[in-house]
Amino acid sequence: MADSKKRRMSMLDNLSGAGTAPPAGTMMSSNRALRSARDAVDAHNVWDLDPAQIDDDRFADRLDPSDVQDLRTSIEQNGQTVPILVRRHPSEADRYLLVYGRRRLEAIRGSERTGRIRALIANLDDTAALKAQVSENTGRRDLSYIERALFANELLESQFGNQTQIAEVLNVTRSAVSMAIALAKAIDPALARAIGPAHGVGRPRWEALAKDISAAGSDQALLCSIAESARSQGAFEAGETNDEIPALDASVVAFEAVSKHVKRQISQKRERPHANKAVALTIDGKPAGSAKRTDGAIRLDLTNVDDGFALWLADQAQSIVSELHDRWKRDA
Repeated sequence: MADSKKRRMSMLDNLSGAGTAPPAGTMMSSNRALRSARDAVDAHNVWDLDPAQIDDDRFADRLDPSDVQDLRTSIEQNGQTVPILVRRHPSEADRYLLVYGRRRLEAIRGSERTGRIRALIANLDDTAALKAQVSENTGRRDLSYIERALFANELLESQFGNQTQIAEVLNVTRSAVSMAIALAKAIDPALARAIGPAHGVGRPRWEALAKDISAAGSDQALLCSIAESARSQGAFEAGETNDEIPALDASVVAFEAVSKHVKRQISQKRERPHANKAVALTIDGKPAGSAKRTDGAIRLDLTNVDDGFALWLADQAQSIVSELHDRWKRDA
């Protein structure tokens, strides 16, 4: 075999770049998927394509896509050294579907100096393309647990296949897929995106968070806000960290902030008195009534107040309750 052809055939094996090596248990499956994609490449040629010809309709498998500005600059200065992988569109001539290489595609689409993208074209069906996508990502940096869980749930809801087929794509057991999907359904996807991939936070801690959120009855929109704020602060602090002190993953910081808030809510809920104890209310130092907490309700009795004030209070009740609820959320 000619040296040039050997080099072309090995390109797909090198597309994973210099990322962290995958776990030993996934290495064989990852290589198999990449080699299958390599074998399907048309004539093992590298083609120069118009980026506008390429569609990306893949399932999203990452919560934290990296910024492409540095990659764009590198390609403009040094050229595109590693081609992307595409497959032919099943119904439209001269169009292609991305298998992997999204960041390279986005970088070149946003470049004013580079108008063509180098690509390998493979004959792959949906399943083979998905396996190649997952394997290439595993080769660079393994998906975090929450990314895998959301990815598995998206595949199931899109009717890609059953849990056994999804397990085969992700190279895990069916029971692992079942647990991951259960978690993905318990965590609001918006909250998962707000927290981010949180590499290193595994299934037990995500399941504990989901259980705590349910127990606390937490407002997940508020949790999203907490996560986004903590993540922004974590990213800022990471940028300020010197090389001698390892920076925390900002998404892990966000996870910890949400977990801490929910646990505090649970603690406050447990400390809340259950006795039906009435609290005396006064206005201008004079008895005005009482507030009494019962199971599942608050009873407010105002018996010694001016009729005009009572009517005004009834008219303003919604805005007053909303204001108090907002104050409670800020202080919680």
